[in-house]
Amino acid sequence: MTLVTPSLSSGAAGDGRFVRDLRAAVRLVWSLVSRFVISFSLPAVLLLIWEFALWGTDLFQFKPPSVIFVQFYKTWLSGPATSLFMTEAVWRDIVPSIGRALGGWALGALIGVAIGIVAGRFAAARGYIDPVVSYLRSIPKAALVPTFIIVFGASEVTRVLAIAASTIWLVLMNTMHGVRTVDPVMRDTGLVFHIPAWKQLTHIILPSAAPKIFAALRVTLSLALKVMLVAEWLLTDYGLGFYLLDRQRNYDIAQMWSALFMLAIIGYLLNMAFLAVERRLLRWHAGAHGRAEAT
Repeated sequence: MTLVTPSLSSGAAGDGRFVRDLRAAVRLVWSLVSRFVISFSLPAVLLLIWEFALWGTDLFQFKPPSVIFVQFYKTWLSGPATSLFMTEAVWRDIVPSIGRALGGWALGALIGVAIGIVAGRFAAARGYIDPVVSYLRSIPKAALVPTFIIVFGASEVTRVLAIAASTIWLVLMNTMHGVRTVDPVMRDTGLVFHIPAWKQLTHIILPSAAPKIFAALRVTLSLALKVMLVAEWLLTDYGLGFYLLDRQRNYDIAQMWSALFMLAIIGYLLNMAFLAVERRLLRWHAGAHGRAEAT
């Protein structure tokens, strides 16, 4: 009769678990590295082409990436460790600009979703709202900034309102369309079971319209950054838009390019953060979509 000692069997199980965990860790690292290479290989190649194309030249309007990155470091990331190596320019220009853009974007999103729900739920309200939205959304967004400044004055609130006014329309239209296209079976189920109106809104209507709402929010996030730049070009003395225009006026080309690089990085990070939140909140929708395709 053969005896198997518990210590040997438990040791073999532990070794197998360790191997599985190690393989999972290796797969995770490889996936992250592959994703990083795929995401940044093309920008790296373009920067190298840019660098070698300007090698040995001294053009006024173009600077090689090596010069721009040195200026980028000096302008934005050469601060003390106590401020996370960020310079005073970050707190004076970048932080207020991001606050304006996100504040206007959030305000426009709230107003757009609220009006979109009303227009989507009630045909009578839609008859009044739809023509106005169709007219106002055709106005170029940058044209709203000087109009708001003239009407309301050059204040911080005016700039936030101008950003909000430029982001409302797409969110409103997508919300209205999402509410109108809720599955009739789900809508009728809520009516048959006498579910309160507020619960139908939070558990049926908004979840069904959420993919369209998030699609509009993602587009208007980049639009808020663009309108923020225009708002800071007019009657302000700080902010990333003012810094960019001031460097251009003073023909400080390297610093102008460093501001453009910073703006691109801010836009990229905000977009990545929004996508992470969207994947988290709409994880149920991706699962339902996958099940529907499987069937």
